[in-house]
Amino acid sequence: MTDFLPDLWTRSAAFRLGASAAVALLLAIALHRAIRALLWRLSAGHPMARDMLRYARAPMGWLVPLVALAVVLHARPESALLAPVSLLSHVLVVALIGVASWLGVRCVQAAEAFFARRFPLDMADNLRARRVLTQVRVLGRTASVLIVLLGLAAALMTLPQVRQIGASLLASAGLAGLALGLAAKPVLSNLIAGVQIALTQPIRLDDVVIIEEEWGRIEEITGTYVVVHIWDERRLVVPLNWFIEHPFQNWTRASAQIVGTVFLWLDYGVPMAALREELTRLCREAPEWDGRVCLLQVTDASERAMQLRALVSSADSGRNWDLRCRVREGLLAFVQANFPQALPRWRGECLGPAGTPADAAHRPVRHPPPPQRSPHPEDGAAGPSPAPDDAG
Repeated sequence: MTDFLPDLWTRSAAFRLGASAAVALLLAIALHRAIRALLWRLSAGHPMARDMLRYARAPMGWLVPLVALAVVLHARPESALLAPVSLLSHVLVVALIGVASWLGVRCVQAAEAFFARRFPLDMADNLRARRVLTQVRVLGRTASVLIVLLGLAAALMTLPQVRQIGASLLASAGLAGLALGLAAKPVLSNLIAGVQIALTQPIRLDDVVIIEEEWGRIEEITGTYVVVHIWDERRLVVPLNWFIEHPFQNWTRASAQIVGTVFLWLDYGVPMAALREELTRLCREAPEWDGRVCLLQVTDASERAMQLRALVSSADSGRNWDLRCRVREGLLAFVQANFPQALPRWRGECLGPAGTPADAAHRPVRHPPPPQRSPHPEDGAAGPSPAPDDAG
């Protein structure tokens, strides 16, 4: 029994290769755990390093054993004697490329998580946080897409058939490049648009925007599209390149402060001074008012009423909407309680049975004014009309 294992080691190349692989796996797993425990202890007080170790735990748990197996297969001389080893080596190379791509994506996600925790959005003035998180989110998603594409391309290039196809495509690079460019235009345009948005930042996370006549906030920015959270809980999904090619409204581009309008139609008899005092009182008592703008003006007039416009300001659009509703309700209640005759009304005339006004009998008889002619020849008059005394 004691001589069985040495004899098997001597006679069987597969046993020697398998035993070497098993020992390498055990050593790699033990070394990986020891190094990870050491790095975890050394990273105390460094949140970025802790995030990297936490997110890289799963892919590193696969990468280290695969590297150990690949080293054994290429280092042991028995590999050349066994036919299945070549196929196993190729599978290991593809697996290594896949796990390495997975590790790269997890490292990018770790960086995103670190910046998301360092720059929270749930604060009063989150302009800098939204700027940083938008850059990190868009660039991170773009980097993840590129890592996956490069990993997939590297895995495919390990196949001889794919390499031959690639060589033939390079030989006819003109037509193939044109066809590939047309096919990949949506993907490439979104990737380029993502980089442009990350650098120039026409939109940021949590920005308030008006897109396709819909009011909402930028909820998520991926590598290919943007999710807009509409005010009524709907989601509007917009491609990234749409923001580069179309105009849209961004209410929080430089600051979240905003000035809102309240329009009212009232009769001409309403006292403006009393309304301005009431508007000032409503704004001072409203918690949504930021103290910047409180103004009431007459902006239009028709044959029946005049249009009043109140301007009120708030720290953000959500508070401004509530403030506008509060001011509109308060002004209407004030007019109804104090000046009900100032509400818009229709003016008419009551007709008698004969179709004449009912009070026509009590009205004085009015004669039409004498006709007047323009003295200018261009208006069709040769000159002033002669006086009655000059006739004849």
